[in-house]
Amino acid sequence: MRQVESGGVRLAVFEEGDPAAPTILLLHGYPDTHRVWDEVAALLRDRFHLVRYDVRGAGASTAPRDRRHYAFGHLMADLAAVIGSVGKPRVHLAGHDWGSLQGWEAAVTPGLRDRLASFTSLGGPGLRQVSHFMRHGGRREVLRQLARSWYIGAFQVPVLPELAWRTVVPRVLARTLRRTDGVGPRPGHPAHTLARDARNGLELYRRNMFGGRRDAGPEVVRVPVQLVEARWDPFVTPALLAATARWADRPWRRTIEAGHWAQRSHPAAVAGLIAEFVTHVEGGAAARGARRAPPHGDDASGPARRR
Repeated sequence: MRQVESGGVRLAVFEEGDPAAPTILLLHGYPDTHRVWDEVAALLRDRFHLVRYDVRGAGASTAPRDRRHYAFGHLMADLAAVIGSVGKPRVHLAGHDWGSLQGWEAAVTPGLRDRLASFTSLGGPGLRQVSHFMRHGGRREVLRQLARSWYIGAFQVPVLPELAWRTVVPRVLARTLRRTDGVGPRPGHPAHTLARDARNGLELYRRNMFGGRRDAGPEVVRVPVQLVEARWDPFVTPALLAATARWADRPWRRTIEAGHWAQRSHPAAVAGLIAEFVTHVEGGAAARGARRAPPHGDDASGPARRR
């Protein structure tokens, strides 16, 4: 482990593999740490240079004193600091959950988007795309997504979510992993810092979910994007993911039979998709089974058509 300084926070960074190989940065979501990627990393490290880090307030990274510093501007500065510490002009980013939300934002952020060779999104549409979908999507599809996103509103309530994470929610998370993904807790996931990390990470929802970037409207992402749909993800609807894909200039759609934590339940499939896409972007042949989604101008709210 090494540490990278970013805006008064020390980020814990973990590297493995050959530094001369293409670099893949695996970015975790909420309420996880870099350890959620362990199984996938074990399958990729012999072919690629891997970088993982604990986001601010999680795992071995420190938390900002000012709770406002969980806003996207600080998250983007963290990502830029980690990429800058790698010593390469560009990296391939793969993000899950909030790691994917960060990836969508990074892919349109000046000074950062040019550092991304590709972006693989798993289990997390961008906030700008979500906002557009909620305003312009079909009524039935929007209601279905709202039903799956109930917890976002709950996280805005003061005190009670913190109390829940101190008591019952860690047990609920373990049951959810078993029910939706067919895997149980293992060393490193959920992390022993889960209750603290989850309480810190509530600020991700409180500082970013309403206003700001949600109201800015989507921008077309020029970075090559692979959007992986986990068919049994209980938090994200296929309609939202289809609408999200249309805001990428060069999107590839892949589908796996998995739940939200696909990198835990189907690590070989996830590692294979990431490796195939990175290899393709680096100059290899397109992966079999990949398909391009329609461009952003085609029915941007509805489900994608196969091509």
